[in-house]
Amino acid sequence: MSDSTIGTPEQLRDPNYTPPLHKAVPLGIQHVLAMFVSNVTPAIIVCGAAGFGFGSNSPDFPQMIYMIQMSMFFAGVATLLQSITLGPIGAGLPIVQGTSFAFIPIMIPLVVGKGVDAIAVVMGGVIVGGLFHAVLGLFIGRIRFALPPLVTGLVVTMIGLALVKVGIQYAAGGVPAIGTEQYGSLLNWSMALIVIFVTLGLKFFARGMLSVSAVLIGLLAGYAYAFMLGEVSLANVGRAAPFALPNPFHFGVEFTAAAIIGFCLMAFVSAVETVGDVSGITKGGAGREATDREIRGATYADGVGTAISGFFGALPNTSFSQNVGLIAMTGVMSRHVVTIGALFLIAAGLVPKVGAVVSSIPIEVLGGGVIVMFGMVVAAGISMLSDVRWNRRNMVIFAISLSVGLGLQQEPGALQHLEGTIKILLTSGLLPAALIAIVLNLILPEELSGEATEEVSGGLAGHGHGELVRDDHV
Repeated sequence: MSDSTIGTPEQLRDPNYTPPLHKAVPLGIQHVLAMFVSNVTPAIIVCGAAGFGFGSNSPDFPQMIYMIQMSMFFAGVATLLQSITLGPIGAGLPIVQGTSFAFIPIMIPLVVGKGVDAIAVVMGGVIVGGLFHAVLGLFIGRIRFALPPLVTGLVVTMIGLALVKVGIQYAAGGVPAIGTEQYGSLLNWSMALIVIFVTLGLKFFARGMLSVSAVLIGLLAGYAYAFMLGEVSLANVGRAAPFALPNPFHFGVEFTAAAIIGFCLMAFVSAVETVGDVSGITKGGAGREATDREIRGATYADGVGTAISGFFGALPNTSFSQNVGLIAMTGVMSRHVVTIGALFLIAAGLVPKVGAVVSSIPIEVLGGGVIVMFGMVVAAGISMLSDVRWNRRNMVIFAISLSVGLGLQQEPGALQHLEGTIKILLTSGLLPAALIAIVLNLILPEELSGEATEEVSGGLAGHGHGELVRDDHV
């Protein structure tokens, strides 16, 4: 809730208002705490998929620490672009940027089991995809029609469904432990469950920042439990440098069709999500609609921030919805508060020891947090789908798209006779599902009768909230 000691109601709704420093600094730190875990998790997942993450015993493990470090640094840089702006780049609003979950299902097929050398392909996709994302700012308003809630809700749900397996694997002991006695042990699950129980307890029974930071606090509780059990090693923290600057082309850059197509296609969805976040901030914080200039500037900053990240070994950035909710909760619309948070992220990114501490979190503890986070991604997608008018036409579009996309995720061997770019793009499941939904939504304008779907629905009837027309013929 808003605090009258920070400023008048008019000041709190003004993005250009600067609260007193002793109030602004804690508010800025709040924003960092709310997004910190989500921001570094994609780097951990991608490095783990490539084979030099948790439990891999790979000599390249320090490369994961570097990527975690860059995730913090360039989330801060991208947030600065949004809050202080650079010419037309940036919305001039309190938008917090962070590493996007949306691209993980695209990145995993590109790197799985290929080691640190495969990251160069990801960086090529990040750079080109980021530049393409920035170009979308020129006509973002004209492409939104192709991505209604039916499509965006499906995509977000698919992202979550693609990632929930990762959470279970982490909680059981991580991919390197599969096939061993330790995998799925009571010890491993106890560390994950501590995180889940503490997170749920705070979400349901706490208020304010305790509730907003529930996942982070849950991870700290799990970390303390693991430390007492002797499952935490701080060796990497001692070896990490006290200060280090970003290293241009740290992983190299390689441009492939699969990475470029995948990142550019996902940029459409990410851009529309950013438009939603900008609208959420202006409505929740200032009680008004977002201007065209704010929407364009936010999209430019999304893309430029992502492209810059790719040059230095970080992953794609996007606006973070949890911080939109934090603005609505505090009632403080000041972009300068978010600037303070961005400076904290940049400072953390310049200190490798921070990344080393993150890398010391046992994989099982992280698994508890990931189970909650990725489950919430699925729930967010379902929430978006609740805005869909569930007539027969939309049910069929959703059914076909989900069936093909999720099926390809679960059975990638079905594509064994394909090679190269097409195989990688289809294996993600996400892109074929999105493309099918977009195309069918554009070319199938006619309503379907009940008889058209009864024979394939197995006797199950979906009844929307008053949207599905019922008459004697249905």
